[in-house]
Amino acid sequence: MTKSTISLAENHRGEKVIKIEFEYDLTLLNKVREIPGRLWHPQDKCWSAPFHEGTVKQLQSWGFSVDEKLQSYLLNNDKTTKEIVLSGIPGLKGTLRPFQTIGVAFAEKNDGRILNSDEQGLGKTIETLAWIQLHRDQIPVIIVCPASLKLNWEREIIIWIPNPKIEILSGKTPYKTKGDILIINYDIVSAWIEELRRRKPQILVLDEAHKIKSNAAQRTKAIKKIEKGIPHLFGLTGTPIKNKPIEIYNIVNLIDKTLFPNYIAFTRRYCNAHSNGFGIDVSGASNTQELHDKLTSTILIRRKKEDVLKELPDKIYSFLPIEIDNEKEYREAEADFIAYVRREKGNEAAKRIESVEALAKIEGLKQLAVKGKMSSAIEWIKNFLESDNKLVVFCTHKFVIDKLMEEFKHTAVKIDGSVTIKDRQRSVDIFQHNPECKLFVGNEAAEEGLTLTASSYVFHLEYPWSPTSIDQRNDRCHRMGQKDNVTVYYPFAQNTIEEKIAKMLDEKRKIISSIVDGKETEQGNLLHEIMKSYL
Repeated sequence: MTKSTISLAENHRGEKVIKIEFEYDLTLLNKVREIPGRLWHPQDKCWSAPFHEGTVKQLQSWGFSVDEKLQSYLLNNDKTTKEIVLSGIPGLKGTLRPFQTIGVAFAEKNDGRILNSDEQGLGKTIETLAWIQLHRDQIPVIIVCPASLKLNWEREIIIWIPNPKIEILSGKTPYKTKGDILIINYDIVSAWIEELRRRKPQILVLDEAHKIKSNAAQRTKAIKKIEKGIPHLFGLTGTPIKNKPIEIYNIVNLIDKTLFPNYIAFTRRYCNAHSNGFGIDVSGASNTQELHDKLTSTILIRRKKEDVLKELPDKIYSFLPIEIDNEKEYREAEADFIAYVRREKGNEAAKRIESVEALAKIEGLKQLAVKGKMSSAIEWIKNFLESDNKLVVFCTHKFVIDKLMEEFKHTAVKIDGSVTIKDRQRSVDIFQHNPECKLFVGNEAAEEGLTLTASSYVFHLEYPWSPTSIDQRNDRCHRMGQKDNVTVYYPFAQNTIEEKIAKMLDEKRKIISSIVDGKETEQGNLLHEIMKSYL
């Protein structure tokens, strides 16, 4: 044995550990004692620590040499990473960007137990699905997410994974599930504990993983029961810590219990835990750089837009399917519209688009669709704003704008027909320069001339009739001075007229953008196509 050596060994449970041997040195001893999960073995007169490449690097920085067996193991792990980068993911229905491939390789090196905190819009979902595709034999998979994201997960799975057997769970009355990939929302997960455990899941994905930061929450208690014995766990959140280090403890402890096995020790070291006369206050922060280093050297991967900007297009477009909560009301109106179209023989009626009746019926369907998706859209916006990024939302109807302003009155500004020219500039200035203002809400009055580069995210809650209007709205963020790419979200009420309009507008936007002197699609032209689609 040299003065200080580390080697690869196994503990009594057959888990890989780092064997740490060194001659007595008080400074070195105190450093080793700081390693999470370290153990002293008096019989062998050596220490051990859970195996992490980050721990190996840390020990090397303290002067420890690495024996041949451990070097070989590290090299083989690197070969696995290189193979993923070079060969891609067999069967994956799409091509990953280089930084996304690195994210999959990071998950592979950590045996599918990671905290992915990539910034909003960079593809945490895609990276997770790519790893799942790499291990298609590991079923069932459970995906827990906010209710507003369930349909989006289903859509992304279908886009990226061949022949998936997806099952979306609803309600609080469990039934026997058969799907290979189960999608469930946090609000109902506590009712499904027994059924989910019965399936013996192999992969657990916690989207918006910061939702389990509170030990008192039913969802947190449920997740802790469900995750026991699951080999692979992905925590996905762009904001693992919003206010204080204690918020990250639950998800980190679920992913790797050896990192910070002692809650009290964690709070003392990183939360400045102290008595406040009523109990122990853990709302503080201490040794934050050390916490960051330990997480990034083990389970945490985090990339910002600015880090991977060269790999991103100027704009990324994302469709978000949303389930409506007024299904009966909408279907009755839709049936009336279909009967009208057929009665008027479709094309003839479409040609007479100046018909007030035709336009009114379509407008009625649009309003019912947005009414049905409002609660889910608001939930999505709330989840987004937790990332601390700003968001620009475009709408059409006054009742939609009013609802948003009521819901986000302390963090939002608006520009619509009711706002004076003077006050419009004031709203822009507040959004651009006030860090407390997170949301901009606008309609056609905000389509031109405004600079909203404080945000690189656009959310089209409602759609205009023109694809060039879509581009004008997007360009409020994509202007001179914007350092990031712009991510554009199309939330649409699934299986409604909104879905038809969103797809038609996007297709026409692509066509127009490819022609230098493209002619703008007129409202009547789009209505004509909508009516034909109902025949």
